[in-house]
Amino acid sequence: MKTSVFVGASVDGFIARENGSLDFLMMGENLDNGFEAFVATIDAHVIGRKTFDWARGWLRGHPGQWPFEKPLFVLTRHPQRLSIPNGVTCEVLNGTPQQVVSHLGRRGFRHLYVDGGKTIQGFLRAGRVDRLIVTRVPVLIGEGIPLFGALPHDVRLKHIRTKVYRKGLVQTEYRVLPR
Repeated sequence: MKTSVFVGASVDGFIARENGSLDFLMMGENLDNGFEAFVATIDAHVIGRKTFDWARGWLRGHPGQWPFEKPLFVLTRHPQRLSIPNGVTCEVLNGTPQQVVSHLGRRGFRHLYVDGGKTIQGFLRAGRVDRLIVTRVPVLIGEGIPLFGALPHDVRLKHIRTKVYRKGLVQTEYRVLPR
């Protein structure tokens, strides 16, 4: 099973402001940064509850435009607190990254897109990220939610490619090397 991360971050390494706002990432809106081509390669999304909550809020401002096209799995320790909007199909999971990958692999999924700060960090700590695509937005926000958290060991990466987009976005793709 392959797991990939495709994420935007400020140059100083934040994926969101302290309040969860992604406003600084939207400068790349309406810009083809390869995201749609990437999503075409995945079988399913695996996101954390906070990312799901962000998507619910986004849906309120964009009725009928749910941002997930593929099967969606939401990781949460408190499924009873998860409010799923009408018309949204998702499945709630609770488990370690290894358990989630094994469970979804047994169900026939072959390529997962892992998203959400804590979820990405957990999958990295568990050694369950194979591919990492980070798009740096040319802004420093000074503080916020970091892309990477503490790790129990170094995570070695092999550079695959770097591409510069209009508006100054810089996207770098890495393969995560086995320990």
